[in-house]
Amino acid sequence: MKKAIFLDRDGVINKDLGYVARVDDFHFIEGVFEACRQLKDMGYLLVLVTNQSGIARGYYSEVDFHTLTEWMDWNFVDKGVEFDGIYFCPHHPTKGKGDYLQDCDCRKPKPGMFNSAQEFLKIDMSQSVVLGDKLSDLQAGEAAGVAIRVLALSGQELSEAEKAQAPYTVKSIAELPSFLKSL
Repeated sequence: MKKAIFLDRDGVINKDLGYVARVDDFHFIEGVFEACRQLKDMGYLLVLVTNQSGIARGYYSEVDFHTLTEWMDWNFVDKGVEFDGIYFCPHHPTKGKGDYLQDCDCRKPKPGMFNSAQEFLKIDMSQSVVLGDKLSDLQAGEAAGVAIRVLALSGQELSEAEKAQAPYTVKSIAELPSFLKSL
């Protein structure tokens, strides 16, 4: 069994500009490549888990998402980092259109993407970490049994009450490796 870092995308890997679907709108968070290299060196698998309700809402297509994801992934590969898994949820329970209108088990805060990754990649959730910029990211990790749940303050504007609900916080992914070494 392997340990993993589950990463949200918008607000953790890239700046959250709202429904990011084009390369021109995708701006990496400072320090993301170095942090991910360090996490891999620490023995973690890197797993992307991202809600993409822009697909459900009709703002962009699954093809658009896959095109952007391939571009993002190649940027990581060019910097010496490979994701071990990429999981996304294209659904929305109330604002989706057509087949995307559904209350699925993959949309965070539900743990479906985490459970799929755990099964496929043979992940030990008791040694794993989730980093997200919303409480729903951490709730999904908790529901899946992820031991360490960390809120990145680089994404969503959160109230002090929301921040207080997180077991741990970091300013951004750039701080995560040193934070984990300090535990």
